[in-house]
Amino acid sequence: MAPSIPQSVAVHPLVLLSVVDHYNRVCRDTKKRAVGALLGSVEKGRVNCTNSFAIPFEEDEREPSVWFLDHNFVENMLGMCRKVNAREVVVGWYSTGPEIRAGDPDINELMRSFTEKPVLVIIDVKPKDLGLPTEAYFAVEEPKENGKVQRSFQHLPSEINASDAEEVGVGHLLRDIKDSGVSTLSGNIQSKVAALRSLLSRLRQLEVYLKLVADGTLPVNNEIFFNMQDIFTLLPSFDAEQVVKSFAVKTNDMTLVLYLSSLIRCIVALHNLIDNKLALRQAEKHRAEESRLTDSTEEGNTASPPKPRFPFV
Repeated sequence: MAPSIPQSVAVHPLVLLSVVDHYNRVCRDTKKRAVGALLGSVEKGRVNCTNSFAIPFEEDEREPSVWFLDHNFVENMLGMCRKVNAREVVVGWYSTGPEIRAGDPDINELMRSFTEKPVLVIIDVKPKDLGLPTEAYFAVEEPKENGKVQRSFQHLPSEINASDAEEVGVGHLLRDIKDSGVSTLSGNIQSKVAALRSLLSRLRQLEVYLKLVADGTLPVNNEIFFNMQDIFTLLPSFDAEQVVKSFAVKTNDMTLVLYLSSLIRCIVALHNLIDNKLALRQAEKHRAEESRLTDSTEEGNTASPPKPRFPFV
């Protein structure tokens, strides 16, 4: 790979939140897509997308090659962004795709007027599959037989990266939207299940790749095979009797703890119910005594006063 091509793209949480907000404000319940500029920096071939802003964009649904992007708006926004943070420069642009369209190469050429090597990040605001909601691309030149040059998008590895301050902010945000009815144990189990599903999807991709290589559809890539060999070499051996016994003992211990925890929680809830019943009964008894005292006091006040006694004359 040429050194001028970016090696990877890192998208920060602030960008994801801004893109989702842009999509919900402009393109929700429509077939439109949101387009905006990505701001950040490039360090040692790694593109860090730390900020973004929306761009007024329109395209013909019937003819995707017909589109309009307000580049004057981009220039004005860049001028204001430089006043806030001069270190952030344009590193590319984003689209809510969810895939590359016919007009994207032309849009990428327009973004070259703001940065020499723009990257395209397609962000799926409604992800259905497991994995990251981002796909990064970079336009490369491919010569044709007639001597002309054609630009095509080359896939780049992408990741979600966050600074310490962003991690704290995302943690508070997740705490606000977290379902209080779901316990920590249920959340951990759901996370484990999601991780296993993601692992299964990656293994299926490896299976499809190996079948294509075996059929001769794809060429052999030694780097991929070396990585696959490292993956399977690092897998623990579950056939050993000692490992099976250790897993069984660990599972039994965890199950016993869960059972005791549930039993204790049930006993505590029953104890609280009994205390509540006793408190209610005591309150009703106290209320009845107060009403009886009140009634006796009122009867004494309403009784006729005794007649005065006069001496006999």
